[in-house]
Amino acid sequence: MSSRSPASDDRTWLNWAMRRIEADYTRSADTHLIPVDMPALADIALYFKDESSHPTGSLKHRLARSLFLYGLSNGWIGDGMTIVEASSGSTAVSEAYFARMLRLPFVAVMPRRTAPEKIAAIEFQGGRCHLVDKPGEVYGAAQALADELGGHYMDQFTYAERATDWRGNNNIAESIFAQMQREPCPIPRWIVCGAGTGGTSATIGRFVRFNRHDTRVCVPDPEASVFHRHWADPSVILSEDAPSRVEGIGRPRVEPSFVPSVVDRMIAVPDVASIAAARVLSRRLGRLCGGSTGTNLWACALIASEMAQADERGSIVSILCDHGDRYRSSYFDDAWLTAHALDTAPWEARLDAFFETGRLAQA
Repeated sequence: MSSRSPASDDRTWLNWAMRRIEADYTRSADTHLIPVDMPALADIALYFKDESSHPTGSLKHRLARSLFLYGLSNGWIGDGMTIVEASSGSTAVSEAYFARMLRLPFVAVMPRRTAPEKIAAIEFQGGRCHLVDKPGEVYGAAQALADELGGHYMDQFTYAERATDWRGNNNIAESIFAQMQREPCPIPRWIVCGAGTGGTSATIGRFVRFNRHDTRVCVPDPEASVFHRHWADPSVILSEDAPSRVEGIGRPRVEPSFVPSVVDRMIAVPDVASIAAARVLSRRLGRLCGGSTGTNLWACALIASEMAQADERGSIVSILCDHGDRYRSSYFDDAWLTAHALDTAPWEARLDAFFETGRLAQA
């Protein structure tokens, strides 16, 4: 059976493309929900949903699939069209996978400082990388490339929150609640997830409200990001700080997909704390986890400490966003940390102490 796309009318190609994506989804299993042992906190359970087990290794696999289905359904993507995306890496890896599946050229517009492992993963999937000097330049460069090539700019930062059906239909929130059904505290007290586009926090926040769950949504955010500032003061829409070292989350501008009204709490996390937490969790799980997962863990530890002090019982669910193999040359390289003046040792010690005592000590 030929794997080439049909060369007939647009609707024939569209039907072929939809079937290709649906078949790929049918072949895929759901991601695991991993309990993280916290012996000092007998009444609080912590879980991480392992999104690194997707075929493209990250949470963004879900988003990429949704964005392609959304673009196809809207008639924005056609046979032979070049797909262009602005990304910090992981979304581009996943979109390159789906573009390759549909025999479409793909170009990722990314900051030059993007981890080389991510660039290699995009190129492995047949994509091409267009690097820019400043993170804020990705939007205009991506649109310009799409215009020049007669292609389609996917624009995850605008469409992430609307491309996914937040009421259900196999989204990440529905999956979390289904997997929690037989746990001691099946309705999470908190779900903790960082924001890059804001699409995941919007999906989860809407889902818990739609289903009337007594769950709160916390978004941990790099200190340099604008999201936590905008959540506290809607008039703040830009950050002039140097870009965060944590790839995948935090932005210099408020993205259209970020919906602050469905977020119950935001926690600003120093980059060094995120990287330290990624290293600690990696040791405890016996596998490498990315920096944004570390951001999540730091917020989970803070929330768990507060719950324990208030004698609260319950569960916390967070997300293992991507595999740490993509950061071997950065977060897990001591020479890289030294070169960037990031001393993770005291932060790792604080988090190790949290697991032993159930309290996250203040700096």
